[in-house]
Amino acid sequence: MIGRTGADLNLTDPKVSGLHCELRLQSDGYRIRDLGSTNGTHVRGVRLVDGYIAPGATIQIGKSAIVFDPLDDSVAVPLWHENRLHNLIGGSAAMRHMFDLINRFAQSDATVLIQGETGAGKEGVADAIHQCSPRREGPFVVLDCSAIPEQLFEDQIFGHEQGAFTGAGKQTIGVFEAAHGGTLFLDEIGELPLDVQSKLLRAVETRKVRRIGSTKVVHSDCRLVAATNRDLAAEVNRGTFRSDLFYRLSVAKLAVPPLRERKEDIPLLVEHFLRQLTTTIGTKDPRLPDDFIGRAQRHTWPGNVRELRNAVERACLLPNHPTGAFDTPLKKEGEGGFGAIDIEVPFKVAKQQLVDEFDRRYLEALLEAHDNNISAAARAAGIERMSIYKMIRRLGLDKSESSAPESDDDGEE
Repeated sequence: MIGRTGADLNLTDPKVSGLHCELRLQSDGYRIRDLGSTNGTHVRGVRLVDGYIAPGATIQIGKSAIVFDPLDDSVAVPLWHENRLHNLIGGSAAMRHMFDLINRFAQSDATVLIQGETGAGKEGVADAIHQCSPRREGPFVVLDCSAIPEQLFEDQIFGHEQGAFTGAGKQTIGVFEAAHGGTLFLDEIGELPLDVQSKLLRAVETRKVRRIGSTKVVHSDCRLVAATNRDLAAEVNRGTFRSDLFYRLSVAKLAVPPLRERKEDIPLLVEHFLRQLTTTIGTKDPRLPDDFIGRAQRHTWPGNVRELRNAVERACLLPNHPTGAFDTPLKKEGEGGFGAIDIEVPFKVAKQQLVDEFDRRYLEALLEAHDNNISAAARAAGIERMSIYKMIRRLGLDKSESSAPESDDDGEE
């Protein structure tokens, strides 16, 4: 990571953003990505948002020029000796390296930031950190920040005294106190409002909290693990996430690889899910279609491990389903993407019917891939959360008449 403060390579150039860009070695080359910087990242006079560069290229950021010259030296990374760690499963090099990092990070009380796509298994990583740590006998407390209305964030984190506000009928402790002696996992921490972020930073640094309506300070000895599917470095540049909290959370960082980058793990995961199904659906010998693994290897898995688990269960329950349990079935050769066209219907009506059908199928697949989390679905699709609610109502996809934004409020406007 290259920037002015808190990066791996820090520059004194005032035209460079705090976290300006990142350079990453991937299997298909050297990838450079701008982190939403103010003045952009340029190579050969072209402004790059995300792309690949060749050795010897000059990276222009601000008033500075950096020549990219990778060394020939190779670095050996340690791999975990098994293909699983507690509830995490994976025999690929990327997963076994992550298992080794989890075990090492767990031995200290350092704050860990887990980054990964929706459904990749971030909560499983946090649980493995807890299980590998000396705090394993203590509580493991989870707070999903994407599922809390904005006005309740502070109450959930710090708790309240009886009578602190309307409806506070009894004293309630927050997650910091509940996690005393154990691990506190804040999932989707990128959803926290800015005013709550400053209070969280203070609690993380001092390990002390004060309930709403109280003057008493309570000490909380807990280890903090946070996770997000957002690009927090870019959020810092946009001013929607505090830089000091980002640096405090990312003392140790773990990146959970998406399933599409570790498809060699699919057979192991499928076998694991089949064993689970013997108890959840009461089938002694659950079977999959013969072509399931082959199709799974070709699927892109936008919903990651969560989508794979759902696909395995669906394939066992509905082995003759026409889509083969996949949300986006592979098209046969010559198969089109349009439905039947009825020329007896006026053009505008026919067009609207086709649009509605696309909206319905897209939205159903999107929501299923994100476990009906409206906020996560909206971010993945690049549309406003309220637009999804309007589409749900327009297409009649709401499960009840009372469905409304408040049922999935995550504090966003």
